[in-house]
Amino acid sequence: MKSDGADVTDEKDERIPPRARILAAAADLFYRQGIRAVGVEAIAEAARTNKMTLYRHFGSKDDLVAEYLRGSAAAADACWERFARGHPGDAPAQLRAWLAEMAAHLSAGDARGCPLVNAAIELPDRDHPARRVIEAHKNRQRVRLTELCRAAGLSEPELVADELNLIIEGARVTAQSAGAAGLEARLLRMGEAMIARNARS
Repeated sequence: MKSDGADVTDEKDERIPPRARILAAAADLFYRQGIRAVGVEAIAEAARTNKMTLYRHFGSKDDLVAEYLRGSAAAADACWERFARGHPGDAPAQLRAWLAEMAAHLSAGDARGCPLVNAAIELPDRDHPARRVIEAHKNRQRVRLTELCRAAGLSEPELVADELNLIIEGARVTAQSAGAAGLEARLLRMGEAMIARNARS
């Protein structure tokens, strides 16, 4: 009998462990729809499992949110290693590669900005387990960016790192509120101007 494709999809899903399916479904739904808008029932259904299995792997929705954000942070952290491999020993090139990648995200049609920033807006409670993940990641990113600015020989590396972070976060909000048309090019020009202004001759 000819398959309509559903059986193949189900079989493929069954080969992926339930925990991984739940995380993947949660990541997609949380990012597209927002954390508070998505319930555990919707996540379990999208993961082709049930609430009992979800709670067996994650004690609560809050725990699942924190794990989702750990994955987002780990993916963001990995980019620094990729830039270092792509431009070994060349801090200015690594810095520009980071800036270019951040700018490129703005032109992605389905981009909703940084998942960690979006989560911080939705989760104002400082005691929420996800807040610790967000704050640790953002602090770690600032340190890495400062170190890269320092290695690139920029004057006032901490200030430049803060300026670059602020324009990127602002650009992400602008992309969602006013559209991303032309934003990538503007962000690159602004970032390059900041780098050039602080480059030691």
